[in-house]
Amino acid sequence: MALDLQNKTALVCGASRGIGLGAAEALAHKGCKVILLGRTEADLQSNVTTINAINNLENQYIVVDLGNIDDLKAQVSDLVNTQDIHIVINNSGGPAPGLLVDATTDQLIAAFTHHILASHTIAKVVIPSMKKAGYGRIINVVSTSVRQPIPGLGVSNTIRGAMGSWSKTLANEVGKYNITVNNILPGATKTGRLQQIIDKKQAKLEGTNQSAEANMQSVIPLGRFAEVSEVAGVIAFLASPGGSYISGTSIPVDGGRLKCI
Repeated sequence: MALDLQNKTALVCGASRGIGLGAAEALAHKGCKVILLGRTEADLQSNVTTINAINNLENQYIVVDLGNIDDLKAQVSDLVNTQDIHIVINNSGGPAPGLLVDATTDQLIAAFTHHILASHTIAKVVIPSMKKAGYGRIINVVSTSVRQPIPGLGVSNTIRGAMGSWSKTLANEVGKYNITVNNILPGATKTGRLQQIIDKKQAKLEGTNQSAEANMQSVIPLGRFAEVSEVAGVIAFLASPGGSYISGTSIPVDGGRLKCI
């Protein structure tokens, strides 16, 4: 199976930490040049040094907030003017928890901007480059709420569902150019965000003998949280030639937690 990504370049969003950084490292291990995108320059500088040691390439980073669409378009356009982008990993932190009925329009607009508009802006800039190269992979790190809404995450559920429809529509339109579009649906993965969720749940359980972590793991058939590398490995496979006939789908990496087929 062809999994090598030499002579390919990937733009990885949200690469300061967590799944974004894990995806960048996994791609680098397959010989891919990586351009990290994030908001925290100090983290990006450190991460580029780490990735340079993996693939011995001149990896790069750009500092941009996905909520600033004009700046995002300008910086990604500058990249495409100097090199082809073959792979895009769309990845952004999830919206704050809360009931949908309590959400403000500003919260919905901000989430729509960070996820749908940012991903769409990047796609419009890089797809001509992918067409020219005859190779394109757009991989969106979303959530299992694409398949099954998660209680207490009203804004996130809404935006994730929209992301799923955007991806499927785009996949249908660009498939003839050998460009695939897919979603990764991570379950509970060992990241800083997961620890925040555990801490918040534990605070609600104060005074009881119940462990928030054990409670969360009890609904996962594999009985544990995912390592970042396990999610990143699936991303790297989809980015490779080995994933060439997978498009327009959403793949859960959740230890079997989803109850739907």
